[in-house]
Amino acid sequence: MIALEKADPPDSSKLLVYDRKSDKITHSTFKDIASFIPKETAIIFNDTKVLKARIFGHKSSGGKCELLLERDIGDNKFKVLIKGKTKVGTILNFEDNLKVKIVKINEDTTREVIFYKEKILNFDMLLIVLDKIGHTPLPPYIKREDNNQDVENYQSIFAKNIGSVAAPTASLHFTKNVLKTLENFEKSYLTLHVGLGTFKSVDTD
Repeated sequence: MIALEKADPPDSSKLLVYDRKSDKITHSTFKDIASFIPKETAIIFNDTKVLKARIFGHKSSGGKCELLLERDIGDNKFKVLIKGKTKVGTILNFEDNLKVKIVKINEDTTREVIFYKEKILNFDMLLIVLDKIGHTPLPPYIKREDNNQDVENYQSIFAKNIGSVAAPTASLHFTKNVLKTLENFEKSYLTLHVGLGTFKSVDTD
């Protein structure tokens, strides 16, 4: 029952409100959320921004591969999730002459890699390449290919600091009109990047 496209406008999405004191359920829409929030509430927004973290390429052997970047772990190394079997030393090839070398395989099945072209890329250099060849990393429960509209639709309107591989989903319902209705509430912003958890399958009992 999960929608494959964002509501248009986003604040027209359905909102169910449960009042614990009266045991009452109210069916509303997100644009009216301000009327249900207690006056003394402080609202904290996550201003993380989704990067084009998914790229498609091939191994030197010719087999196809898919890579999902999670984060910069320092020293020009990155933690990634790769579909398919790979071992340390494997070289993966992508568009725009981008290459990836696997330097470590972690216990949680993620890989540590180095990105390079003519030289090793740091995070800022990699972002430029991903902006050209990367794809918006839609969650696995969205059963369709990403498209150009997702680049805009899969960001919150207050997204600022790039680093997430998935949007903080509840934030996608906010519009300028909704923020205007929240003007009398105390508001703050923090940056909490969303990692690979939303993409990984459950691997415990």
